[in-house]
Parts: sequence; C-alpha cells; structure tokens
Amino acid sequence: MLGLMDGAGSAGPESRGRGQPAVKIAHAVEVHRLAVAGREPAIAREVGRGVARVWLATSRFADVVALASATLSLGPDAGAFYDRGWALSSTGQPRPALADYEQALTLHREADNRAGEAATLASIGRVYNGLGDRRQALTYYEQALPTLREVGDRAGEATTLNNIGLVYNDLGDHQQALTYYEQALPIRREVGDRAGEATTLNNIGLVYNGLGDRREALTYFEQALPTLREVGDRAGEATTLNNIGLVYNGLGDRREALTYFEQALPTFREIGDRASEATALNNIGGIRFQEGDLTGAVEALHEVIDLVRAVGDRGAEALVSFNLAVLFARMARMDDAVGILRRAISLAEATEHPDLPAMRAFLTQFQEQKG
Repeated sequence: MLGLMDGAGSAGPESRGRGQPAVKIAHAVEVHRLAVAGREPAIAREVGRGVARVWLATSRFADVVALASATLSLGPDAGAFYDRGWALSSTGQPRPALADYEQALTLHREADNRAGEAATLASIGRVYNGLGDRRQALTYYEQALPTLREVGDRAGEATTLNNIGLVYNDLGDHQQALTYYEQALPIRREVGDRAGEATTLNNIGLVYNGLGDRREALTYFEQALPTLREVGDRAGEATTLNNIGLVYNGLGDRREALTYFEQALPTFREIGDRASEATALNNIGGIRFQEGDLTGAVEALHEVIDLVRAVGDRGAEALVSFNLAVLFARMARMDDAVGILRRAISLAEATEHPDLPAMRAFLTQFQEQKG
C-alpha cells in the first residue's frame, strides 16, 4: 500500500500581539517605514518586532521577511534575525532560516539574554526536525528546555515539549510522543495559548491516527480546527484539514479524504509552505494510486520529490521515493522501481526513517523475483 506523509503541526516560537486591530497594525507599519527611512534603529526594531509578532501569528510570512530585512538594513538585531528565521522556516527555506537563527543565537549569548537564547535554540531544533535530522533536533530542544524552565517561560516550555513529542512521533515512538504532548497541553491551556492548544490537539490526533484509533484521532482534529480558524492560523488550519483527510483515508472513505486534501493544498501554496504543499500533493497522489489512476499518481509524486528536495527534507524524500517505487512496481517498471528504491533506502538510513525495514523488505522481494 502507498504510504501517506503526516502533515504534523509543529508549533513555532510563541506569538504575542494576537488580535491587534488592523488600523493599529497599519499605523505601526507606517511608523516602521519612517523609522527605517530616517535611520532610527531603536524605533524600527521595537515597532518592527511588534508587527512581526502579529503577522507571524497569521501566517503573513513573506511580509515578515520584508519587514525584518528592512530592520536589519540598519544593523544587526537579534529580534529581527529571529523573526526572519521563523518566517523563512515556515515557508520551506530551512538553510537561510538556520543562518538567521544562528546570528540571533550569537547576539543573544553576547547580551546574556537567556530567554532569547532558549527560544532560539528551540527554533533551531525545529528547523533540524524539518530537515529530517531528528537527533540533532532533540539535541537543541534538550538544550532549550531547562533554560526555558529557568527563566519561567511557560509558553516556550510548552512549545518545546510539543516539539519533542513531534520528533518522537516522527521516529515512530508514538507513546513517548503522547507523553510529551500530554505535558504540553495543560501548560498551553494555563497560559491561554489557544493556537498552541490547537497545535497540540492536532498532534495528539496524529498519534492516535498512527496507533490506528481513527475515531479518537478525528475527535482531536475536530477540536483543533475551529480554534485555528478563530485565531487566523492559516498554516495550522491547512495542516489539520490535511490530517482529517488522513483519517478518512484510513477509514476507507477516499472521496472524503480527497475533499480535505484539496482544501489544504491551495492554502499551503498561498502561504508559501512548500514542505506542506508536498505533503498534501503526496496524499492526493496516494488517493489516485488507491483509485487506480497510476499515471496521475506518478505525476503527483514527481512534483512532490521536486518540492521536498528544494526544502532539503531527506526523510520526506525517502518516503516519497518509496511510494514512487511501489507505483513503478505496480506498473511493471521494475528497473525504475529498483533504482528509486535504492535511493529511498539510502535516504532512510541517513535519517533513521521508521519505514526503513519496509523499504529493505521490498528491495529483498524485488531481488528474489529477479533471481
């Protein structure tokens, strides 16, 4: 059977300034523009950071990149590097995001800003997780967590607990993932982080889906979706739509699954999230495969491979390549299947992908058939 990629909703750094009236934001944007034009770095940094907090919370990532870049034209600033790194990471540009986060980390450490250091460490971990380097991600999260607790950043602590859970889920350790999510959820409720609560609800749903309890998974996703819409989190909304599609596919309702995947796809494109666009396309390709449209499925998966290579996610490339090998085998294109399957195994070995045993077994089956 063709595997489907989970579009797990990982929370980013904590957002502040949600729900600001549009007129106030417009005024702040104009103040920022004038400060940059007048070479007033202190004003540009303070006002720009406030605007970035609001825009990041509503997935206006391209606007944040432009805003932070304008601030940085006045000189180095940890906050602007951090915000631009977050926006770049959220739009499938992990390497430039890492460069910005590392600049922010250096500046925070020079200023002995422990809170900023911890938040940046956690964000670097999130980028590495997106790149498929789970162990490196855990290293950064585990550096961040005690410092977040030390400085009393409960929201940041919850985000990092959530993201450690995400790593364990990606490694196939669903019970350990659930342990971390269940630590994060009450903290998010305690601090009133509605968007973060929805993210963790979404991730708990993913665990239950991975454990085969589809109905329980759907319960959590359906709790998350209206909250994400309420707070204007377009990226989180699209992720949850994708995950509801996964549940319906698991329940055998392919038409309903396709409806949700096709709702998610244009939003991922709209916000510029190429990694999640690849997830939705991969899942659409899976439905086409299941319905017997093998040529359509191959077209979708070739597009997915281009996207995941562009963002550098080797784990995702391994899974999609495996899916494509299955398709080629189904179409009796055995040489193509073996070639891409070897590539998938190499990538899976490098990223400790949980589907590696299945890939090796499939290759053994091919070799026995040829023999």
